[in-house]
Amino acid sequence: MAITPLFDRVMLKRVDAAETVRGGIIIPDTAKEKPMEAEVVAVGEGKFDDNGKRIPMSVKAGQKVLIGKYSGTEVKLDGVDLVIVREDEILAIVS
Repeated sequence: MAITPLFDRVMLKRVDAAETVRGGIIIPDTAKEKPMEAEVVAVGEGKFDDNGKRIPMSVKAGQKVLIGKYSGTEVKLDGVDLVIVREDEILAIVS
């Protein structure tokens, strides 16, 4: 199923950080923090300015970005957990 976000929204897939166990303590999945790094899956076409011109998006599919821990709306599509955020909720592009 192909889904394209509308306007200035971006669909992301959170990237799990490498799990490191210190001192033999294993942290359950429910107690782990949400990762802040994500991969861009799909982007909208951009929003319109006051003159009706479309503002192009700053991110592209395949880029890695940083987002807030609790930003966006979480959805599940074909068994994959995704997050939909507005472009202005993206904090940085990881290069």
